[in-house]
Amino acid sequence: MEITLPKLLRRVAAEHPATVAQYTRNAQGEFDEVSFADFYRIVLDYAAGLKVLGTSRGDHVGLIADNRKEWFHTSMAIMALGAADVPRGCDATVREISYILSFSECRTVVLENGAQVQKILETRAEMPLLKSIIMIDALSGDLLSACRDAHFTVYTYENVISLGSEFRGKNPGAMEAELEKGVADEIATVIFTSGTTGEPKGVMLSHDNFLCQLEELPSRIPLNPGERALCVLPVWHSFERMCEYVIINAAGGIIYSKPIGSILLADFVKMNPALMPSVPRIWESVYDGIYRAMRKKGGISLALFSFFVSVALVHARCERAVKGLRPIFRPRQRLTGILWGSLPWLALSPLRALGNLLVFTKIQAKLGKNFVGGVSGGGALPPNIDEFFWAVGINVVEGYGLTETAPVVSVRPFSRPVFGTIGTPISCCEVKIVDDRGKEVACGVKGTVMIRGRNVMKGYYNKGELTARVLSSDGWLDTGDLGLKTRAGEIILRGRKKDTIVLRGGENIEPTPLEMKINESRYISQSVVMGQDQRYLGALIVVNRDELVGWAEENALETGDFTALLAHPQVKRLYETEIADLISAKNGFKLFERINRFALLEKPFEQGIELSAKQEIMRYRLNDLYRKDIKQLFE
Repeated sequence: MEITLPKLLRRVAAEHPATVAQYTRNAQGEFDEVSFADFYRIVLDYAAGLKVLGTSRGDHVGLIADNRKEWFHTSMAIMALGAADVPRGCDATVREISYILSFSECRTVVLENGAQVQKILETRAEMPLLKSIIMIDALSGDLLSACRDAHFTVYTYENVISLGSEFRGKNPGAMEAELEKGVADEIATVIFTSGTTGEPKGVMLSHDNFLCQLEELPSRIPLNPGERALCVLPVWHSFERMCEYVIINAAGGIIYSKPIGSILLADFVKMNPALMPSVPRIWESVYDGIYRAMRKKGGISLALFSFFVSVALVHARCERAVKGLRPIFRPRQRLTGILWGSLPWLALSPLRALGNLLVFTKIQAKLGKNFVGGVSGGGALPPNIDEFFWAVGINVVEGYGLTETAPVVSVRPFSRPVFGTIGTPISCCEVKIVDDRGKEVACGVKGTVMIRGRNVMKGYYNKGELTARVLSSDGWLDTGDLGLKTRAGEIILRGRKKDTIVLRGGENIEPTPLEMKINESRYISQSVVMGQDQRYLGALIVVNRDELVGWAEENALETGDFTALLAHPQVKRLYETEIADLISAKNGFKLFERINRFALLEKPFEQGIELSAKQEIMRYRLNDLYRKDIKQLFE
């Protein structure tokens, strides 16, 4: 394996020069192509242009943009010089960008558009080191004048590549020699992540942190040269970034799409990708869309769909029991599964095959002709979503990691996925589960997930004390996640330590399993369970507007005023029944885990407000945003 990421690109470009590396939609809606040979040439020219502008080894270069071909060119060019990118998406706030660029001491920043320029101008005084701006999209005359007034030198993406091309013409081999100087331990990126805690931390990741994962990931997430992957996530986050390295390493093509249902599904059919990395929320949206479409059809179509899905779910559970594809904690558990699962599995197989012929192939066709599977990361995949796609024959495997582990720790392999787990750790790292005293616990016992290996970060930039809190002297990273291991070493996650709710009676409750169960209701989009230091649990419930309005019309309720609809006694009873049925003893929940009170929210949670870039709920923000609603839950 190559020792730096630009060297990886160099190797793939030499072996597959004409293979398409990137597909980008143009103004006409068609996809333009960039070959690996062109990709590598652009990177060398861009790196040379940055060198002309004064960027050198060890520098930090800001990169505020969303996922697009120019992002990858920029990042690779920065790394080819031995510098490190400091990325963030266009959804970042003015304060976030100001903090990130000033704290990491950036002298140059690459910006996607004018909106990002305006953010920079608002806090110019807080970034005295920042001198140069490189624009990906064109800048208006007014903003260009404002940048000059603020003493910024402004270049365009094309300017920099042109400067670099001219430099390389006069200095043949110079950039290739610069790229060759790169070493595995150099910092490739400093990714600032607040996650769900609110405290910005610059995670320093080396080239080796990423590349060590490529020694095993291709066997778990197979992709062949020339096959395509649909990419929709923010690439500044380490999950999407690592996925794109997996694609490049395989000489695959990256299709830049959008996480918008109509665009995403159209691109599936048009481009026939083999792979799609995504967060759970996207798979939830696909699941909701399928069910919504079937309910709209109604009649015999809905009846057949519901029947065959029910059959397929039972068939899949029996198959997993027989084949050992479910978590096993005791020696005889596998034998028991074979004994009780074999007969119903065989008996239901003809019906499952008929369901595939009549129903499931139509669902599978929506993902194109070549789809192998999806990789879900950046959060827990709800069990009902996981089970559904497994049952209908669409491979969706779940992975786990943190920005601090660049990010992959484990991922279920496509070849032998064990349901309900995130697979065994990949070969570059080891995982142990420890109790509150730091002692490793037995198989099946819940504790804190600890990680050590080549993928673990070098530390938080200029935050030695914070680094020491999570990274021990012998290299173990305290993830703050709760989990357990199966007999075979697969990992099962059980939420986060800091999210654990402790009621006044001393009961400890993990909110994540409750929230995932509540979210199974067709009338609920999102939920947040609360109750720290209270007598009982409460919940904020984001309603599914379309489903609720449909139910209200069926029940002859007025739907013109949605706020008034939420306050209607029948609607309250609907949600009381839904939540009580889901969080019940029959579903394995304890009496103290029931939801006593809830508040219905009509506005969906938004990225940058309630949600992080990974679509995770930032719990620390909710107390301020919904102070009145939360107070009423526990009055």
